[in-house]
Amino acid sequence: MAEGNVPTKEEPDAPLGDVILGEAYAKTRKSLIAKLDNWEDQKAWDEFYKIYWRLIYSVAMKAGLRSDEAFDCVQETILSIAKQSKKNLYDPAQGSFKTWLMNMTRWRINDQFRKRKKDTAMVVGDLDNDRKTAFIDRVEDPNGEVLSRLWDMEWKKNVADAALTMVKANVSSKQYQIFDCYVIKQWDAKKVQDHLNVSLAQVYLAKHRVGAVLKRELAKLQANVE
Repeated sequence: MAEGNVPTKEEPDAPLGDVILGEAYAKTRKSLIAKLDNWEDQKAWDEFYKIYWRLIYSVAMKAGLRSDEAFDCVQETILSIAKQSKKNLYDPAQGSFKTWLMNMTRWRINDQFRKRKKDTAMVVGDLDNDRKTAFIDRVEDPNGEVLSRLWDMEWKKNVADAALTMVKANVSSKQYQIFDCYVIKQWDAKKVQDHLNVSLAQVYLAKHRVGAVLKRELAKLQANVE
C-alpha cells in the first residue's frame, strides 16, 4: 500500500477511482513539500500532510468541491497552517487544534467557491433537504453548523484511519490481518481461525497485541492534537 494509505498504479487490482486519487495525492504532496523545501521541519509537515490530507479532502468534497478543487484546498490549507505556525499564530488558549484546523479548512473551501463563482453559481441541497442555498453562504455562517457536522464525522473517521495506518507499520501483516477480521470486521473467532488458518490462541494474541499498539497510536495522535 502506498504512503498515506492511498492505492497507486503498482496495485493492479485497485479501482480506477482510487488510482486517480492516489496519483493526485502524490502530486499534491510532492508540490507541497517542494514549497516547504527550505524549512527545517519539512519532515514534520510531511507527516502532518499524511495524517490530515484525507480529512481536509473528504470535507471539501462533501462541501461540494470537485476533486481537483479539493486537492487545491488541501494544499492551501496546510500551507496556510505552516505559515501561521512559523509565526506562532495558533494559540491553544483560544481553542482546540481541531476547531482551528476546521476554520482554516473552511476558509480555503470558501476560496475555492469564490474562484468558481465567476463562472457558475454553486447551489446544493441543505442537509435536511428543506431548502436550497449556496453552500458558500452556509459555511460562512458564524455558527458553522453544516461544516461543523461534516467536520466532526470526518474527524473521527480520520483519526481512526490514521491510527490504523500507523499500526500497520508496527505489527506483522499476519497479526494485522487477524485483528482486522476479528476486531474491525467482527468475525467470530472460529471463522477467523478457519479462514486464516490460524489457532484460536493466535487470534486472541493478535487482538491483545495489535489492540495495545492501536491504543498507543490513538493516544499519540490525541497528544499531538492537544
